[in-house]
Amino acid sequence: MKETPTVKSVSGVEVPSLLTVSPAPHIHHPDSTRTIMLDVIFALVPAAVWGAYVFGLRVLLVILTCVGSAVLAEALTQKLLRRPVTIADCSAALTGFLLALNLPVTVPLWMCVLGAAFAIIVVKQLFGGIGKNFVNPALAARVFLFSWPTEMTFFTAPTQRFGLFDFSVLADGVDVVSTATPLSALKAGAMPDVSLFDMIFGEVGGCIGEVSSILLIAGGIYLLVRRVITWHIPAAYIGTVAVITFFFPQGGSSTAFMLAEIFSGGLLLGAFFMATDYTTSPVTPIGRLVYGVGCGLLTVLIRYFGGYPEGVSFSILMMNTLVWYLDRYMRPRWFGGGKNGRK
Repeated sequence: MKETPTVKSVSGVEVPSLLTVSPAPHIHHPDSTRTIMLDVIFALVPAAVWGAYVFGLRVLLVILTCVGSAVLAEALTQKLLRRPVTIADCSAALTGFLLALNLPVTVPLWMCVLGAAFAIIVVKQLFGGIGKNFVNPALAARVFLFSWPTEMTFFTAPTQRFGLFDFSVLADGVDVVSTATPLSALKAGAMPDVSLFDMIFGEVGGCIGEVSSILLIAGGIYLLVRRVITWHIPAAYIGTVAVITFFFPQGGSSTAFMLAEIFSGGLLLGAFFMATDYTTSPVTPIGRLVYGVGCGLLTVLIRYFGGYPEGVSFSILMMNTLVWYLDRYMRPRWFGGGKNGRK
């Protein structure tokens, strides 16, 4: 047997010469990609369960279709590109889960498959895989699916529930009644015809995972306690929307309009769970604050002046494209350094 080469230290103790020495600090942390993804999934489960209660068991069918399609698309793409198959890290499952929560319960299942495939293949894998996509895959897929606006904007009342085996609700002649969401009323300059209590606890129409504000906040607090995310982006995002809508309301009293804007639509889902994505958000605290303010400003501008009542997905995607600049020009200064940390 070949002996391992050794070298004598100054003290005369022999140590292997193949040791790899790296500079301090030396930090071992138990978190991995898998544990982080599972934490986010766990934080989203209460909102998903509430969605199933409000809209019926078809919610589970939409979620399973999106998650299964995302995982399968990742495995097949990595096989074709001769990369290691990494579906065990649960990142593809989280992408599918987030996509499902951003869809209405009546969405055709083929759109779930198409959206999940677009998110994984086009937005994620073709750019190199996890950590290399420059926009959020789930949000990019949602915006892509707006190519079919009727299916993506058909919302039902929370009292109308669909069964697990209602595979194609809109095409099978099922008696489906559409309802206006609170954002639709706000867009028209009127206050919603539902109470603030209903908006907070989820007795309103909307996408599957966005209706229960209280459960989304609980999930966000869980991620903060677990240190999966920091407070900077959610606080700056929600705070910016609150300030602008309070001082420039489009209807009703300032406070009522502000609260309705915060607790309706996908603001809380986006602020806690999608704007905070590691790959597509800044790494520095000041960069995160600016990023959150930008998301909030764009969200309000789109809600007020855009052709679509909601602006969360579009605002986060636009700010995703600016993250490189935020990281470059808002990095911390070296100790004793000059501008941008240079000596």
